[in-house]
Amino acid sequence: MERLTFRGENGETVDFYVLEQTRVGGVNYLLAADSAEGDGECVIFRDLSDERERESLYEIVEDEQEQEAVLAVFEQLLEDVDITR
Repeated sequence: MERLTFRGENGETVDFYVLEQTRVGGVNYLLAADSAEGDGECVIFRDLSDERERESLYEIVEDEQEQEAVLAVFEQLLEDVDITR
């Protein structure tokens, strides 16, 4: 499982573990958890970076309609994972 370290606005770092990635409507999304094993909180990230950039820039998806649409895709991709809301 790939681990990504995100740096917050105040410089703090938080690790997330990528469960799946997908592309919807031309936008890349990551489903990530704050725990590598067992139950954890999931977050959906939207990739804001340009394809020519070396590093990706992600933001948390906060819009409920966008979350629901992308989460439905992740649920289909991850049939063996139980995602509770």
